Amino acid sequence: MMTHVQLTEKITGNVARSVNPLGLRAMMTQQMTAITNQGTYPGPRRVLVLGGSSSYGLASRLTATFGAGADTLSVGYDRPPQGESLGSAGWWNQVYFKQAAEQAGHIARNLNADVFSPATKRAVIEEIQTHFGGAIDLLVYSIAAPKRVNPVNPTEVWRSVIKPLGRAVTDTTLDLEHEKLVSTTVPPATATELAATIHVMGGEDWELWVHALQAAGVLAPQFKTVLYSYEGPTATAPIYHDGTLGQAKRAAEASAQRLQTLLAPSGGEALISVNRSVTTKASMVIPGFSRYCMALYQVEQATGGHEVPVQQIDRLMRQMIYGDHRELDERGRLRPDAAELSPAVQAQVMQLLPQITPATFTTDLPGYQQLRREFRQLNGFAVPGVTNTLADGDLQGLTY
Repeated sequence: MMTHVQLTEKITGNVARSVNPLGLRAMMTQQMTAITNQGTYPGPRRVLVLGGSSSYGLASRLTATFGAGADTLSVGYDRPPQGESLGSAGWWNQVYFKQAAEQAGHIARNLNADVFSPATKRAVIEEIQTHFGGAIDLLVYSIAAPKRVNPVNPTEVWRSVIKPLGRAVTDTTLDLEHEKLVSTTVPPATATELAATIHVMGGEDWELWVHALQAAGVLAPQFKTVLYSYEGPTATAPIYHDGTLGQAKRAAEASAQRLQTLLAPSGGEALISVNRSVTTKASMVIPGFSRYCMALYQVEQATGGHEVPVQQIDRLMRQMIYGDHRELDERGRLRPDAAELSPAVQAQVMQLLPQITPATFTTDLPGYQQLRREFRQLNGFAVPGVTNTLADGDLQGLTY
């Protein structure tokens, strides 16, 4: 007798608490199709993705494998299924990616581990030596984490914060759980909080990874590494660009300069990619960001140019990292966000933003509908053609 389990979508604040694996499988297929429709390109062959279970990291695996034919190793830190819990979306993304990649004839290895841990670095080196011919030619660093243990002093834990510097900032942000806009005031970060955020979200761990991999002799000639960053518009600058996260990104740029000096003699590169605003689990908890995205998405619905992570990262890999259409700023950073931050787009966004207030907000707003749909799809809900019902056998035969 076949039994069925009805899945219930749960959102607390701006955090999703449930998952639909069947929807995630459908989204994986949709993203693979988007890449294969663009054809193949000459890109990386053996890739390590740190943070490869969702968003930009997952998009990097997808384009590397289904666009360039690469073998990939991903490190995620996700909650596995246990008891009645189906675990996290990232867990299932890793499972379904592995299944699809292996069916297409590619190596796909997954590690569920703390990316900051020295033990994880050792495990990854062993994986490269055992399964990837002893060397990788691309490292993608796509980490958005709440905390990091000091690798030198394990009793110390650094915790990142999303706060302004110098003064409190009041902004309007979206409450996804209750579908309303609320005003929120964020106090300024202390010096200790700023230092901790730089430890977690800066380039310190990125440098440790490259040094460890180089010392182990597992970097191929002309090895490339890219860290995903964010600049953002004027509208979000007080909390992001001018705040703790912005300072962490400046630290990452200094790391890139040091790594470039290290890698250049062997023909390597260390790159920073300043990515566009997209709907991710991490971005939805940044105060004010969701309201800006609603305005941006609404403008893009009229003008075109909207990209989800897989579209942006596929373009980044094809055209900028491995192609001849690099868009660079004065600091040498790749700028796939150039269209979003163009004066024409930003003028329209800034005109629309004052019209989106707690008093005038409605769920009929096209920008809101798109943002909420994209957020729900991150966990496998609101996917066309997919029900919220699991049947016996739906999750059988899958391995991490």
